[in-house]
Amino acid sequence: MGEVLSQSEIDNLLAALSTGELDVDNIQPGDEKQVKNYDFSRPTKFSKEHLRTLEIIYEHYGRLVSTNLPVYLRKNVQVTVASSETVTFSEFTNALSNPSILGIINFTPLNGTIIIDLATNLAYAMLDRMLGGMGIPLEKKREFSEIELSIIQKILIMLTQLLREPWKNVLDIAPVLSRVETNPQFAQVIAPNDMIAIITLNIKIGDVEGFINFCLPFFTLEDVMDRLNTKYWFASMQENHDENYEEYIETLVRKVDVPIKAVLGKSYISVSDFLNLQVGDCIRLDAKVENDMEVYVGNIRKFTALPGANNDAYAVRITSVIREED
Repeated sequence: MGEVLSQSEIDNLLAALSTGELDVDNIQPGDEKQVKNYDFSRPTKFSKEHLRTLEIIYEHYGRLVSTNLPVYLRKNVQVTVASSETVTFSEFTNALSNPSILGIINFTPLNGTIIIDLATNLAYAMLDRMLGGMGIPLEKKREFSEIELSIIQKILIMLTQLLREPWKNVLDIAPVLSRVETNPQFAQVIAPNDMIAIITLNIKIGDVEGFINFCLPFFTLEDVMDRLNTKYWFASMQENHDENYEEYIETLVRKVDVPIKAVLGKSYISVSDFLNLQVGDCIRLDAKVENDMEVYVGNIRKFTALPGANNDAYAVRITSVIREED
């Protein structure tokens, strides 16, 4: 709204016009509004708020990847969100090299798919690491063999499953890796002019650094676009935290595998006796037959038990629980 003049200002203006101090022709209109060109071939379907929310989701995803990927590679992995932008699908595919590693992911229950683009230098480094090497990428690109694609597919399945937790505050998804393509021409999942959001993650595996791009078509995310805002995202996160956080942590802890061992007894022998052991020799232990065995959970003595059998397997029967105060 323009500036409103007071009555005294109006009177002074009329007086200046009547005396000739002010010429009507010299009165310039206010600054005109700037008109922005709108490109109808590139409609703005992802706002800055949408991109910011997607960055938050994939920051969480990056932390999960940096925790789970070292289990496969046995090497430290660092993951950060590098950028987010909106482009047409044709611009995305035209920037891809051949060969590429493209995972086509069915984003159930949403209608549509997303694409994960794994940089080839990262793929070569992962293959080298998983096959016993130092994790050094190839100097020159080449086609991937069937065995290499099978190994890479296992990595992509793991990366796909990790998407569930970060997206939980927006929608409970069940993503499934439908196929892996190495030629961008066979990854045409939407029309070339459709808009997509690209979230780029920077991954560092030892001394090797590369990118993973997530191609998120508007067609796939259209049903949840209203939820891709930070207000909804944080509200959902707070609600889940208050109601289910303790139960969720307990569920995770219950799934952890812990080693358990039952010790019949201990003994000490000389190295020469050890070297001369033959089949049928007996080693005398420090425990009697009628004594209870000690059962360890990890390195903690937790139970006592009696030896026995279950079907054709060795087993023990718990006789007492050792408390911390004991």
